[in-house]
Amino acid sequence: MKRDRIALLYTQAQQLEGQQVTVAGWVRSIRDMKNFAFLTINDGSCFKDLQVVMNRETLGNYDDICHQNVGAAVVAEGQLKCTPDAPQPIEVAAASVQVAGASAPDYPLQKKRTTPEFLRTIQHLRPRTNLFRAVFRVRSVAALAIHTFFQSRGFAYINTPVITASDAEGAGEMFRVTTLDPANPPRRDDGTLDWTQDFFGVPVSLTVSGQLNAENFAMALGDVYTFGPTFRAENSNTARHAAEFWMVEPEIAFADLSDNMDLAEDLLKAVINQVLESCPGELGMLNKFVDKGLLERLQHVAGSSFVRITYTEAINILEQAASEGHTFEYPVQWGTDLQTEHERYLTEQHFGKPTFVTDYPASIKAFYMRLNDDGKTVAAMDCLVPGVGEIVGGSQREERLEVLTRRIEELGMDASQYEYYCDLRRYGSCQHAGFGLGFERLVMYLTGVSNIRDVIPHPRVAGNADF
Repeated sequence: MKRDRIALLYTQAQQLEGQQVTVAGWVRSIRDMKNFAFLTINDGSCFKDLQVVMNRETLGNYDDICHQNVGAAVVAEGQLKCTPDAPQPIEVAAASVQVAGASAPDYPLQKKRTTPEFLRTIQHLRPRTNLFRAVFRVRSVAALAIHTFFQSRGFAYINTPVITASDAEGAGEMFRVTTLDPANPPRRDDGTLDWTQDFFGVPVSLTVSGQLNAENFAMALGDVYTFGPTFRAENSNTARHAAEFWMVEPEIAFADLSDNMDLAEDLLKAVINQVLESCPGELGMLNKFVDKGLLERLQHVAGSSFVRITYTEAINILEQAASEGHTFEYPVQWGTDLQTEHERYLTEQHFGKPTFVTDYPASIKAFYMRLNDDGKTVAAMDCLVPGVGEIVGGSQREERLEVLTRRIEELGMDASQYEYYCDLRRYGSCQHAGFGLGFERLVMYLTGVSNIRDVIPHPRVAGNADF
């Protein structure tokens, strides 16, 4: 069936006025005025609904359509009319309306307020609500903006493995992948699992990051990026954590920490500007009903230079705030990681803008981060944003073989898993850097939605893998 998207009708209304169009979508409401009825539908192509006007005299199945329930799928043909003096700028005068799929009376999305918690129980239907239509349209636009940004700068898009035998973060919070019989797994004489009988012959897991594999390609193609799913078996029941999420991970050769921050700042601004341009209706609704400061914050960030401070300077600011009476749930002291409350204080109350924090203690950062000359901090950076906290984490990578191998040994990691990674330092290493951008946290920031479960189509969290 050839149909006209509602988005197209709105953008080309002047050219299409008076022409016959065919629209298809899902019923949002029906108002029967006895001889005239107003059918409101949405087809998902844009945030705006379309009003279809039905006339009893000219529509043979008028009563049948008026008795349809909310959620029904319909196809309408008729003349497009511009209505600048009416609440809606365009409408379709229906010549015919057909039901493509009826909706039962117990359709759960009626014209009443529903909570995000309830909508999580009907994830298959929640994209039809205003909130989730807006969120997932923004998510789609942001994803395209990320690809466009990197492609326009000559980056190569690399698809890194989802199944891996190495732990990129050295944290051990990984999901095991196996074909062994859980009821009767093969064992060695000493009682341990015999992984040689598994599919890959060794223990493997779902990846926590594509970074290490991306570095392989950065050492050949120069500038690369990954954009794909990652997994953490971390039992964190918070509004900011999920077991399955998407990461954007660029790696840039012949680059230092400053270059890395420049890239992250440019990326965030490019995505924000694209969403502001492409999603005015969605952002307007989110600004009105979800986060009343959303538009102002996004516009402010897009036009601001990000602050850059060291971890030590950040600790001094936070200690000063605590001494002046500001209460933090988690104590502030040098050597401990910043908590969300600390990050939000820096960005929301102290600086009032996004902030890069650099040069963290080596003891709280990953093995691959370049050791600074002081011997106790690494060339790491986190980008913190108001309302969310950390949104980007990255570093200059350790390019010195002897320093990297010593770090692996100090942490008690299995050196055999990182032989290839060390090879990069043996065969033409160079200064290089990269970062990880949590895509869902970016979408939270772009929409003002406070729970990560509401920016993922079907969230995977501890104790829940529904849908």
